[in-house]
Amino acid sequence: MIVLALAGLGLQAELWLSDDGYRKTVKLRTAVAEQRDLNESLRERNAALDAEVVNLKQGRDAAEERARTDLGMIGRAETFYQVVPVADTTS
Repeated sequence: MIVLALAGLGLQAELWLSDDGYRKTVKLRTAVAEQRDLNESLRERNAALDAEVVNLKQGRDAAEERARTDLGMIGRAETFYQVVPVADTTS
C-alpha cells in the first residue's frame, strides 16, 4: 500500500511540477485565448477593409474622397490656396 501511495505521489508531483504538466497546459490555454482575441480583432479589421473595397468599387465619390485625402487631388473647377504662415522676425 505504501508503494502505491509513493507511486501516486510521484505521478502527482510530475504532473504539477514538470514542464510538460499542468504549467504547460495553463500556458497553452493562455496562448490560445490571446490568439482568439487577435483573430477577432483581425476579423473586424478585414470586415472594415472589405466594406471599403466594395465602396471604392461601387462609388465614384468614395474614390474621389480617398484621392483628396491621401493624394491631395484638386478638382478641375476648384482653386487651390496655400496659406503660408508669416515668419517671426523679432528674434
